[in-house]
Amino acid sequence: MNDNVLLMEHYVTIFDRLFLPQGLALYESLKRHADPFTLWVVCVDDQACDLLTQLQHAHIRPLRLSQLEDDRLRGVKSGRGPGEYCWTLTPYSFKFVFQADASVQRVTYLDADLWLRQSPAPVFKEFEASGKSVLITEHAYSPEYDHSEASGHYCVQFLTITRHGGETVRQWWEDRCIEWCFARSENGKFGDQKYLDAWPTLFEKDVHVLADKERFLAPWNVNRFPRGNAVAYHFHELRLMPDQQVWLVGGYKLPDGVVAHIYKPYLADLALAVRTLNGLGFAALPQMPTTALRKKSGLSQVWRLIRGKPLFVEHARIAPLAASD
Repeated sequence: MNDNVLLMEHYVTIFDRLFLPQGLALYESLKRHADPFTLWVVCVDDQACDLLTQLQHAHIRPLRLSQLEDDRLRGVKSGRGPGEYCWTLTPYSFKFVFQADASVQRVTYLDADLWLRQSPAPVFKEFEASGKSVLITEHAYSPEYDHSEASGHYCVQFLTITRHGGETVRQWWEDRCIEWCFARSENGKFGDQKYLDAWPTLFEKDVHVLADKERFLAPWNVNRFPRGNAVAYHFHELRLMPDQQVWLVGGYKLPDGVVAHIYKPYLADLALAVRTLNGLGFAALPQMPTTALRKKSGLSQVWRLIRGKPLFVEHARIAPLAASD
């Protein structure tokens, strides 16, 4: 079989109304590189669900969280911040899809700020060859950005679980996230993510770690691997702000060409998403309060979407990206 030919895959992601632009950009990338597919969206608020329903995209299946929450979720919701609660939902997201469609045999969770650059077929081919039921990927940090101790060796960004063989792992993860899921490092835990560090040992027969580390890039490793091999890029710490600004925080230094060849086309998809949402009468609100943003150390890059054309801004100096960059 041709490596670039995909069977129907089911993906699931989680976001609220504020992350609709990223979610729609993810959807555009799936249309380009992963057809045929279905993208299930666990809508954290009803407005996100209503807007996605109104858009009527053929491959998007919105799931209204308010109709899916069980007693355990409702019991912990008030004690967790919005981001922490979204992390608590991650192991549930697979179950939500399996319950919604009995024909689905495997589901791949995608972070909403992930964006495909080419077909994920090679990733699934390696997973299938492993004969296992769960697929996880490494952060594969560059040495200067290595946060494995705090954030975990593995990244939740792209995670596949099969309906039957993966249920033991998924249920264990759900139980742990109900017990504890917070945005801080504590006793070897961090959010929903650091639990994955135990999986290759605890569930050795079930879990496959993707061997091809170059397939998933992010600000923390894009200077380590050639970008041409990447299936997806994780736009970690990129936030929409007022006045059509897009800020990247965290102090990451991007290699030459990354802005032009990765960030610029992604910003074009974000601009399209913003225009689409504006057409429905929805104005995307700032995704991070300015006061919180100021507390972030190492603000490194700022972009603006001006009339749909991405411009690169560095240290408050605006410079259009040349097509030849």
